[in-house]
Amino acid sequence: MAKKEDRIFLRLECSECKSPNYTTTKNKRNTPDRLELKKFCPRCRAQQVHRETKIS
Repeated sequence: MAKKEDRIFLRLECSECKSPNYTTTKNKRNTPDRLELKKFCPRCRAQQVHRETKIS
Protein backbone atom coordinates (compact mmCIF):
# COMPACT_ATOMS: atom_id res chain seq x y z
CA MET A 1 0.00 0.00 0.00
CA ALA A 2 1.09 3.56 -0.65
CA LYS A 3 2.40 5.61 2.23
CA LYS A 4 1.15 9.09 3.05
CA GLU A 5 4.72 10.47 2.87
CA ASP A 6 4.95 9.76 -0.87
CA ARG A 7 2.49 12.53 -1.78
CA ILE A 8 3.66 16.15 -1.61
CA PHE A 9 1.76 19.42 -1.98
CA LEU A 10 2.98 21.79 -4.66
CA ARG A 11 2.05 25.07 -6.29
CA LEU A 12 1.68 25.60 -10.03
CA GLU A 13 3.10 28.92 -11.19
CA CYS A 14 2.57 30.60 -14.56
CA SER A 15 5.71 30.56 -16.69
CA GLU A 16 4.94 33.99 -18.20
CA CYS A 17 3.83 36.20 -15.29
CA LYS A 18 5.16 34.03 -12.39
CA SER A 19 1.81 34.17 -10.64
CA PRO A 20 1.00 31.13 -8.42
CA ASN A 21 -2.49 30.12 -9.53
CA TYR A 22 -3.09 26.47 -8.65
CA THR A 23 -2.22 24.00 -5.89
CA THR A 24 -2.15 20.24 -6.27
CA THR A 25 -0.49 17.07 -5.00
CA LYS A 26 1.72 14.55 -6.72
CA ASN A 27 3.37 11.27 -5.91
CA LYS A 28 7.10 12.01 -5.82
CA ARG A 29 7.98 8.34 -6.27
CA ASN A 30 6.03 7.97 -9.54
CA THR A 31 6.77 11.48 -10.88
CA PRO A 32 10.24 12.58 -9.73
CA ASP A 33 10.64 15.35 -12.35
CA ARG A 34 8.93 18.74 -12.29
CA LEU A 35 5.30 18.88 -13.31
CA GLU A 36 4.30 21.08 -16.29
CA LEU A 37 0.65 21.55 -17.26
CA LYS A 38 -1.18 23.90 -19.60
CA LYS A 39 -3.71 25.75 -17.44
CA PHE A 40 -5.68 28.98 -17.67
CA CYS A 41 -3.91 31.96 -16.11
CA PRO A 42 -6.42 34.60 -14.94
CA ARG A 43 -3.73 37.28 -14.85
CA CYS A 44 -2.57 36.68 -18.46
CA ARG A 45 -6.13 35.78 -19.51
CA ALA A 46 -4.84 32.90 -21.67
CA GLN A 47 -3.73 29.30 -21.45
CA GLN A 48 -0.11 29.18 -20.35
CA VAL A 49 2.33 26.50 -19.20
CA HIS A 50 2.30 26.25 -15.40
CA ARG A 51 5.35 24.79 -13.68
CA GLU A 52 5.74 23.19 -10.27
CA THR A 53 7.07 25.13 -7.29
CA LYS A 54 7.15 23.89 -3.72
CA ILE A 55 4.85 25.19 -0.99
CA SER A 56 6.84 26.36 2.01
